[in-house]
Amino acid sequence: MNNEKIQNEVICIGEVNTLKIERDTDYGYYLSAKNYEEVLLPNIYIMEDEMPMGSLLDVFVYTDSEDRPVATTKMPYAKLGEYGYFTVVDYKSYGAFVNWGLPKDLFVPLSQQKEYFNIGKKYLLRVCLDEQTGRLYGTQKIGKYLNREMKGLHQNKAFDAIVLAKTPLGYKMIADNQYEGMLFENEIFEPVKVGDRKKVYIKTVRKDGKLDLSLQPIGKKAKIGQAEGTILQLLKEADGILPFTYKSDAEAIQKTFGLSKKNFKRTLTALIESGSIELLEHAIKLKGTSNT
Repeated sequence: MNNEKIQNEVICIGEVNTLKIERDTDYGYYLSAKNYEEVLLPNIYIMEDEMPMGSLLDVFVYTDSEDRPVATTKMPYAKLGEYGYFTVVDYKSYGAFVNWGLPKDLFVPLSQQKEYFNIGKKYLLRVCLDEQTGRLYGTQKIGKYLNREMKGLHQNKAFDAIVLAKTPLGYKMIADNQYEGMLFENEIFEPVKVGDRKKVYIKTVRKDGKLDLSLQPIGKKAKIGQAEGTILQLLKEADGILPFTYKSDAEAIQKTFGLSKKNFKRTLTALIESGSIELLEHAIKLKGTSNT
């Protein structure tokens, strides 16, 4: 597998680097990029049987408590330029520290907070790099990082997205770590909350540099999406459970959902495979709904 990997030209802080295992020391392995720059992989992450000398290894690089670059085989909840929903674990007069999945917590300077941070509470942040110090930090002030250039975007283009905030209209989202979009409340048929990661589709590219988003495919797949939306909407109105399965009567299906039994069964399969609903012995239910 190492033959398929390409060694980094340079070591990049805040990113996954593919580096060569160069030498063994008392403190761990030193890994190198093509420019011979090195970084330490501490002993705690070393599995000698799986890490032969001279092989290539994928590691995440950040800075330790003394601001020295260090490598880890663990991955953070979000890398440089990405967004994450992080829990505050400590607060000082000069900023907060949040858990981002690594031994050293991510620092959020006071200047990068839009509100007072409370220990134990979660906040959606972008991971950034201070070019002068080489330190990674988190920020709530994401406006300047949003891309308003809509060139190349079109209806039904799919993105991975994270839920940014709840609004009276629905949910603000950050798609592809760069575009601001809106998921409207009346078009949501599954549980959604701030910090959730979802696959979304572009519904409309707006002139103001923002996107209207959907959780279901648009365009050529609209008929399937409409059928899914109908079933999910009726489930939502029925507190998450309806007494229908693959074996239900065709006339009852047509009367309730406006679908033929064939289309109902096909749509049911799509919803089950996407994880939106669950099939019980005598009913279907929205994922996350109790059986009572």
